[in-house]
Amino acid sequence: MTSAHSEQALKMLMLLSLDGDEAAYRRLLVTLRTLLVGYYGGRIGTTAKSDTEDLVQETLLALHSRRATYDRERPFTAWFFSIARYKLIDHHRKHGGRYKAEIELDEDIEDDFREDAISAHMDVERLLNGLPQRQQDLIRQVKLEGQSVADTASRTGQSESAVKVGVHRGIKALAARLRGGM
Repeated sequence: MTSAHSEQALKMLMLLSLDGDEAAYRRLLVTLRTLLVGYYGGRIGTTAKSDTEDLVQETLLALHSRRATYDRERPFTAWFFSIARYKLIDHHRKHGGRYKAEIELDEDIEDDFREDAISAHMDVERLLNGLPQRQQDLIRQVKLEGQSVADTASRTGQSESAVKVGVHRGIKALAARLRGGM
């Protein structure tokens, strides 16, 4: 997910558009269109390009008509992708449910945009931001991205033991912050 497609960036555009910023609304629609093409394209197949375009348009129209119902305190992408998912389910119902089982089993794209996933990510980032940059980077690479200690050491120019110590000290500091109520 690029920074332009992040929850924070999309929510900011939505909030600005709700406050009357037409340029922000146009940017939001262009960005969402890109996300929807990928989202629907992978779920209905690339041979159904006109179906994908129809779904994108229907979803953007639904967003437009329902934007006043958006709760500013909640994650935007979770709200938006629930609209997209309902449009996709409607599409499959109209077309005999060919891919209905796939919809129920394959929710990988919107998983990144679920409200609990977004909140957890924001919590982790808030915690990490209290650490020195070096420790933040090491924890992100080793613990969050799943890179090996050896690869991280090679990439950062540190010894493996320095990476291990940095990760350990960072996690210890995070635990202390959590015990202390941050």
